[in-house]
Amino acid sequence: MAGLTTEMLDNFKSTLRGPMLQAGDAGYDTARSIWNAMIDRHPALIVRCAGVADVMASVNFARQHELLLAVRGGGHNIAGNAVCDGGLMLDMSLMKSVQIDPEERLAYVGPGATLADFDHEAQAFGLATPLGINSTTGVAGLTLGGGFGWLSRMHGLTVDNLLAAELVSADGQRVHASDSEHADLFWALRGGGGNFGVVTQFTFRLHPVGPQVLAGLIVFPHAQAKQVLTQYRDFVDSMPDQLSVWAVLRQAPPLPFLPPEVHGQNVVVLALFYPGNVDEGMRLIAPMKGFGQPLGDHIGAMPYSAWQQAFDPLLTPGARNYWKSHNFSKLNDDAIDTVIRYAGDLPSPQCEIFMGLIGGQASRAAPDATAYPHRDALYAMNVHTRWSEPAEDDKCIGWARDFFNAAAPYASGSVYVNFLTQDEAGRIGAAYGPNYQRLVQVKNKYDPDNLFRQNQNIKPDFDSGC
Repeated sequence: MAGLTTEMLDNFKSTLRGPMLQAGDAGYDTARSIWNAMIDRHPALIVRCAGVADVMASVNFARQHELLLAVRGGGHNIAGNAVCDGGLMLDMSLMKSVQIDPEERLAYVGPGATLADFDHEAQAFGLATPLGINSTTGVAGLTLGGGFGWLSRMHGLTVDNLLAAELVSADGQRVHASDSEHADLFWALRGGGGNFGVVTQFTFRLHPVGPQVLAGLIVFPHAQAKQVLTQYRDFVDSMPDQLSVWAVLRQAPPLPFLPPEVHGQNVVVLALFYPGNVDEGMRLIAPMKGFGQPLGDHIGAMPYSAWQQAFDPLLTPGARNYWKSHNFSKLNDDAIDTVIRYAGDLPSPQCEIFMGLIGGQASRAAPDATAYPHRDALYAMNVHTRWSEPAEDDKCIGWARDFFNAAAPYASGSVYVNFLTQDEAGRIGAAYGPNYQRLVQVKNKYDPDNLFRQNQNIKPDFDSGC
């Protein structure tokens, strides 16, 4: 690596407890491989951090030698910012500790933990916090972008339940951020992504959830999509915060409760979640079965952690993925018609359009309460394009972009930062809206040289162009 001698690298390696990998080393290719197979980058160095001291040493080394620095938590981010070419990659996946204080209802979570790691520990005490919908997602990246999931209508966003964070700043120092310490930094961490440091521990508020919840799917034929989605939209207006229902349009996977002839057909799926009394939940969701003539349904009591893993088979690593996303404060008929038209012409069997319902408690905070500003977003719609062969890239990416453009007139103009792909740097302003300039000021203070730029980057005012 240009400018770095063998002696420099050996000295750096001697300061680490975790392994340092270079091309050709055992484990190098595994460490640089992430969820989205479209990302194929080759860091000059990978440090598999074993603790905070490794993070501090690595940040200092990257700063001193002007290396591009990438940080991997769960490696699930669509843009692939966890990996860089030619720089230093911090692999935090070994730092996956989750410690639960059931009396205080607090969780202390390492940056390499996944949702599955979190749920495994918290559910031992019947506790949870709002996280995502795929158990292989990393807690760190999801949290730093805002975070929402099945519990968000009831308990707010992930960042609304973040009480403190410990991080290593650009100058290599360990910093504790909370409402009472470095409050400006704590505000920015709650939605501002990895722009301000490397978080080494998160402290979350927990809530009683489970272990049994009511959850499941109702599957309708695509031909009934207009009546189903219109009634779904109207039904949302009167839903209690405890109930969460997402709409997904895709080809039917081979679910055991669907007749074999339905597998592979275009369908509309209502995914339901209710953490309260099962009988009360069944009463609340009963009207949804009448939105059309279902092809099948599977609804019942199940462990919360099992529902958190229900969609994992559709999101396994190794496929090529490209996303486009809009926020919607409402779904008018034209928006619904556009969704239906493009969902009827999916470019591959693995593609889907989902409308993640938020609202409820997540909408009640002020837009400037956290760096995440989009409290008016009732739906976060993700155009999830997924396929296997590079030869299909143009077709699949083109479909996603065409749909994105067609849906834009009906969207709110904002976007969830965690859904931005690597070619969407021009939408970072839309991800932060009125909070962007305040984020720039925090960046100026804590990372004026933009060391942490391998992300959806908030550039300091006096960025030198790096």
